[in-house]
Amino acid sequence: MQYRWVRRSRAGAPRSRHTGGVIPGTSPTKGRLLVATPPLDDPNFDRTVIFMLEHHHEGALGVVINRPTDEELGEPLDRWAELQAVPGAVFAGGPVEPEALIALARTPTPIEEPTEEYSPVVGHVVSADLSVDPALVAGAFEAVRVFRGYSGWGPGQLEAEIESGSWLVLDTEATDLFSDHPEELWRDILRRQPGRLAWLATAPDDLAAN
Repeated sequence: MQYRWVRRSRAGAPRSRHTGGVIPGTSPTKGRLLVATPPLDDPNFDRTVIFMLEHHHEGALGVVINRPTDEELGEPLDRWAELQAVPGAVFAGGPVEPEALIALARTPTPIEEPTEEYSPVVGHVVSADLSVDPALVAGAFEAVRVFRGYSGWGPGQLEAEIESGSWLVLDTEATDLFSDHPEELWRDILRRQPGRLAWLATAPDDLAAN
């Protein structure tokens, strides 16, 4: 799948009043998670979890994985409904290209080579072509998640936001991307972290109140 790189202005970049978000030795590489530190000024990203799809010299791209919407797939895409992970809704993937739909699927074994129906992302995760007949991939996919829009950064922009403390870069667990309870994912991921990071899961919106 090809994505169009969109550079957001730094004036519009999310800001956090939390500092110290950088964990030594971590990088927002494909397949890792960006976890927003509370609170971010930008409501598009406050308390979000982003699954990274791309990260290189041209910028970075990912989808928010903890914001299901009330939208369901309409015809003819509703034929994918049986493959959708619970909850079977379209997720708000981010503010860039909100008319675009991105489908990610989990496969039983890691995929390295693209096919006409899907392209590898990382490990067991592939991007699926929603225009194909889902019957062709029903045996290859364990679960599918559909996102409307995505989150994008220009060259160096995401690195600057991480350095400022807006994001934590954390490892992904197998159940994160297709969680049955995505609304709890932000807190669940923080709770499993060591020390002060776990405390962030209980932080109020106004950290100065503590």
